[in-house]
Amino acid sequence: MKPERLIVVSNRLPVRVQHGEEGFIYTPSVGGLATTLNALRGDLEMLWLGTPGINARDPQEFEAIRQALAREFGSVPVALEASQFKRYYAGFSNGCLWPLFHYFPQFAHYEHEEWAAYQEVNRQFRDALLEVLREGDSIWVHDYHLMLLPAMIREAVPDAIIGFFLHIPFPSYEIFRTLPWREEILRGLIGADLIGFHSFGYARHFLSSLLRILGLDQEFGRVSLGDRVIKVETFPLGVDVERFATAADQPEVQEALADLRTQVGDQKVILSVDRLDFTKGILERLGAFERFLKDHPSWYGKVTLISLLVPSRTSVPEYASLKKQVDERIGRINGLYGRPGWAPITYLYRALPFERLVALYLLADIALVTPLRDGMNLVSKEYLATRRDGTGVLVLSETAGAADELGEALIVNPHDERMMAEALERALSMPVEEQKNRNAVMRARLERYDTARWADDFITQMEELREMRKVRLPKRLRGRQVESLIQAYQEAERRLLLLDYDGTLVEFAPTPQAARPDDRLLEMLGRLAANARNTVVIISGRDAATLEEWLVATGVDLVAEHGARRRLAEEGRWVSDGEPLGEDWKKQLRPVLEIYVDRTPGALLEEKGQALVWHYRRAEPELGAQRAAELIETLEGYVANTPLHILQGHKVVEIKPSMVSKGRAAQPWLSREPSYDFILAIGDDVTDEALFEILPEGEWSVKVGIPERSKARFFVSGPAEVRELLGRIAASNGDI
Repeated sequence: MKPERLIVVSNRLPVRVQHGEEGFIYTPSVGGLATTLNALRGDLEMLWLGTPGINARDPQEFEAIRQALAREFGSVPVALEASQFKRYYAGFSNGCLWPLFHYFPQFAHYEHEEWAAYQEVNRQFRDALLEVLREGDSIWVHDYHLMLLPAMIREAVPDAIIGFFLHIPFPSYEIFRTLPWREEILRGLIGADLIGFHSFGYARHFLSSLLRILGLDQEFGRVSLGDRVIKVETFPLGVDVERFATAADQPEVQEALADLRTQVGDQKVILSVDRLDFTKGILERLGAFERFLKDHPSWYGKVTLISLLVPSRTSVPEYASLKKQVDERIGRINGLYGRPGWAPITYLYRALPFERLVALYLLADIALVTPLRDGMNLVSKEYLATRRDGTGVLVLSETAGAADELGEALIVNPHDERMMAEALERALSMPVEEQKNRNAVMRARLERYDTARWADDFITQMEELREMRKVRLPKRLRGRQVESLIQAYQEAERRLLLLDYDGTLVEFAPTPQAARPDDRLLEMLGRLAANARNTVVIISGRDAATLEEWLVATGVDLVAEHGARRRLAEEGRWVSDGEPLGEDWKKQLRPVLEIYVDRTPGALLEEKGQALVWHYRRAEPELGAQRAAELIETLEGYVANTPLHILQGHKVVEIKPSMVSKGRAAQPWLSREPSYDFILAIGDDVTDEALFEILPEGEWSVKVGIPERSKARFFVSGPAEVRELLGRIAASNGDI
């Protein structure tokens, strides 16, 4: 399933633009995301939007760059001023988000000026995108530099199909909550339809922050927001296995490998490959190697660690300090343990071409990959992909995203030097047959889910969401449907309005008493009820006393406790539906619910005439959800083979008589003669489904929120839309 056109948005374009002696030089990027996504150009039309890596000196220069990139590379450059780019990229993106998301909050800088630049650059990306966006496009936004962009696009183009993928870890709630702009970042991300992460753990942290900070719950990775469903999914990024496997046959690789083997002789080789960064655990790894040498002196002269360190951000003080510490540590280890003709560590501080890197992978008996925190870490996968004969041992940090997939590696704690040292000794002694058995499983997994499969999986799921939206869009109550509803209301002689209260007429509140109706709502209900052609019924789960106190003055009919009791305005008294079950069942179950109140800070127990309700809206969200599941499981044992029913609603668990339902409660009105020629039923949760189900065919049933598995004909996003609709209905007949 492919889109009409895919627009990829990332901080950098997959082509580097540089000044040359006779104009600009355009160099396509090799490897990584650029190679993965550019490979798709043969199968679908694609446009790439990002910064070109150069600051054009004047508008004419930039226009020349823009035309060349569009013509030769299918790319759209975003023009940023140098100072602005520095504040957005080096400042907020890498000075704040990068350390925080990698669990180094002590290195994060919270500068309001940099945050302002981050916002402005995201807006500029949006503006550049809108200039080229056309109907039918799918938009795929990448990484932490552009986390505000999805919501900005959504605001401008509500029906856009937007995906977002985060290439770094998403931290735990306790870390993320320290970010001053945490709400803005989350709201930016949930502008997307599909949000992807490398691992389930990162997705779980994101969903936890959504729940705790924005109060947005999820069900099986789906988050309901207004009239949208946001899908949160795991997509572990792979490598181009074939590219690395076949590279071994290249003459340049064989020549480099022969040269390396001459240098190391018959020594065993341990390889580490890192970009200079405090997240990579470089000092901890060197400490582990020193521990290995200290504990296993028999390996002196027989093993060497090749440490390849790629320069990065050396102008930043923290990185310059790290480089100094690494240099000193390697010098000290070589000085302490080295012998004439043998240095324990070979230190390479440079970036290597692809062929030389592959040669190192082929040379190494062990790949030592131990970042303190890493979104995925492709070095581990590249090492396995390169070694077609199945030999070699991967020692892998448990805090790298790749550890979720590569469980057959020797998994270590990157903070435990002794554990890493023992893993090295085990790796050096591992029989070849065991090496091949372990690697065969991991390599097969990499072949099944390589980079092409990763990209195709994400794009396919975006398009599936597009198809789901097409199916659901006709049920959205707006435009023509609203006009048809109002016309039907105006033409009807007898009109019945069946309305839920919480989550329908008012937003949910932290406590039941906090959702008291405002004057505007009371006035509107009163005007609707005063019309002689209207019957307005509030069918709520609330107790009779509260409904009477709040709403009786409006003249509406009332149904309490989901149908257990009802009050006709013209009669002025409450009547019960059926024979009450008495109080014995409450006496038995009340202590059970009280235990869960005590065990859940913020929870409370509400007793109604024929119901007990355990509220957890004010509880810590994840604890509340866990306790609710436990409570339901406990209660099921009590209510089995009884006329009681357990109902889980919005942050509540309710026990009530099973004969009580909103569908049954509405029957006295629906069975009246002469019958109503206009019926409108509006509700937001599972209790309203019984009402929707019994309405005569063709009547107006409206679900508030996402209508998945709903029997309603239409849906609206929330109480604000309900009140706007009722206001228009009333105004259309001179009621308000």
